[in-house]
Amino acid sequence: MNDKFIQEIDSKELSRLTKDAEKSAAPSAGKILWREFKEDKPALVALVLVVGFILFVIIYSFFINVNDLMKTDIMDYLTPPLQDGFFLGSDTSGRSIFKELVVGSRNSIGIAIGLTLISSTWGIAWGLISGYFGSFIDWTMQRVYDFMMMLPMTMMIIVLVTIIDKYNAVTLTLIFSFFYWLGTSRLIRSRTLSEAKKDYVAASKTSGTSSWKIIFLNILPNISSLIIIDTTLSFAENIGVETGLSYLGFGLPDNTPSLGSLIANANDPNNITQYWWTWLPAALEIIILCLAISYIGQVIRRSADSTQRHSK
Repeated sequence: MNDKFIQEIDSKELSRLTKDAEKSAAPSAGKILWREFKEDKPALVALVLVVGFILFVIIYSFFINVNDLMKTDIMDYLTPPLQDGFFLGSDTSGRSIFKELVVGSRNSIGIAIGLTLISSTWGIAWGLISGYFGSFIDWTMQRVYDFMMMLPMTMMIIVLVTIIDKYNAVTLTLIFSFFYWLGTSRLIRSRTLSEAKKDYVAASKTSGTSSWKIIFLNILPNISSLIIIDTTLSFAENIGVETGLSYLGFGLPDNTPSLGSLIANANDPNNITQYWWTWLPAALEIIILCLAISYIGQVIRRSADSTQRHSK
């Protein structure tokens, strides 16, 4: 009888301890991220704004015939907004500014996403390997870095765009990616150099863990906050990369809408004062997008720091 009573007490105590352990368990990364967004209202608004805008641009652009959009119609020359069916007015060729903005946003954001993924991935891998192994490997990889830094980046891109026949958004993204991984690699290398000297790396080496596992399973998660910050800022910056070159006339091919070509309308003094709708919407979009992305990046960084603290 006593044995049964003791067993019942033990089972109840075990159940209570299990429930307490579940309650005290660390929250998941998704819950931490959502909690951070709920506590930061501007960042939550920025997240909804950016995601909603990107989805709208991608979906709506499929219903726009770009060839028809880029045809010249002098009868609709510089139509003001909200007149003759033009929501944001028309440009000097009679093209809808609103439709150009949608298609141009899709092109510019698509290039920025592709450029960020390729350049950040390559830069992170380059910096991790260079900083971890050091010695001759680090020296060789840094000499490649130094050589790339000596090249006049903007001029090289302009030359490549000029000599390549029939290039498109994918070609332009690959050209950009060849140059824009340098800053990320140096940043990651400097942090990896300090991480490689810490005790957990020495313990992993002593236990026989391979170098690649240490790099990508131990060091990489510990510098995730830095990677998130750099990637977020790079994405906001990369939106301006294509925009800047298109503004100069060396971005996407002619008759291909982009934010840069719309902002280039401001080169005409008359457009700045009288026909503001030809350039102002694109300029405002870039400013708002970059600010919103920076807000989102700060929250993701805080959630990554919090996740690391809970996992320790």
